[in-house]
Amino acid sequence: MTVMTIDVVSDVMCPWCYIGKRRLESALAMRPDIPVDIRWRAYKLDPTIPDGGVDRVEYLEKKFGEKAGAIYAQIEQTGRDIGIDFRFTDISRSPNTMNAHRLIRWSYGQNAQDRVVEGLFKSFFVDGGDVEDIETLGAIAEDAGMDGKLVRELLETEADKDSIDAEIQQAHQIGVQGVPCFIFGARLAVMGAQAPEILADAMDKTLEAMETAHTE
Repeated sequence: MTVMTIDVVSDVMCPWCYIGKRRLESALAMRPDIPVDIRWRAYKLDPTIPDGGVDRVEYLEKKFGEKAGAIYAQIEQTGRDIGIDFRFTDISRSPNTMNAHRLIRWSYGQNAQDRVVEGLFKSFFVDGGDVEDIETLGAIAEDAGMDGKLVRELLETEADKDSIDAEIQQAHQIGVQGVPCFIFGARLAVMGAQAPEILADAMDKTLEAMETAHTE
């Protein structure tokens, strides 16, 4: 059977992307016979955030105003329902996620992407970590089985920043306006952290289209 690619357009500072990761995992468990190649793709929810990030409280107040508390309380409850212990009050800064996206890009070739993405989400949303900090990212890389020393050295350079910018631009060009966005087999896109059943159905439809194209 042909391997189905699943491109997940995501940003590390997006809580719905963490929820979307869990829901995708549930969908994959529903379709264990479909071989997949998951590729996490870069996106920036807020490209105006500078290097070093911005104060989290001020950022959320500016973005959501008085609604921030209610919005994040809902996200916390959704997270608890699927086993994510969001601790938003432990987050001190909203980061520039360029470094995190570079690490995710490098991890793909090391077969460590899922572990790295999980580590980044957990560090930011559960542990209150700084996912822009080079030492933090190096530790996440090591925990995922990568060469932490090499990762730290690369993060001190400009390596692959242009590639990340190009990937984000490509997402905009194909119509991605929010994340997560799941693209199945380069054929079918599902926007948002949809229920596992919806994602599994998208896998079924994509597989059918792939098999039809193969026999034509």
